[in-house]
Amino acid sequence: MHRKTSNRETTLKVQIGFSRAVRIGNVIAVSGTAPIAADGTTIGVGNLYAQTKACLDIGLAAITELGASAHDVIRTRIMLTDIAQWEDAAKAHGEVFADIQPACTFVEVKGFIRPDWHVETEIDAVCES
Repeated sequence: MHRKTSNRETTLKVQIGFSRAVRIGNVIAVSGTAPIAADGTTIGVGNLYAQTKACLDIGLAAITELGASAHDVIRTRIMLTDIAQWEDAAKAHGEVFADIQPACTFVEVKGFIRPDWHVETEIDAVCES
């Protein structure tokens, strides 16, 4: 099967050796996505809602680049450094996915590459065509 990649902005793609998203056939997997602006700075420092929204926007932009849409999303994963703040992340997730309702998991993790990241997201999608 033909493999397509989305290499949207990230300052870490060469260092780590990854793609923002990969599509093989009708399946798309979006890498763990942190709240990183195009210039490499952190979006929404201290604001979990803004960081979650940014992560989802980056992931959905990659999905769109690979020929799919939010309606093709079947699963999301929300990784938080403080699970007690899950409602802020859930608000952002709900604004994007309330009508789509993908399978979703919220988990607490010890930390991320940068200490001012408080969330990362992953997205899986299956396209009709």
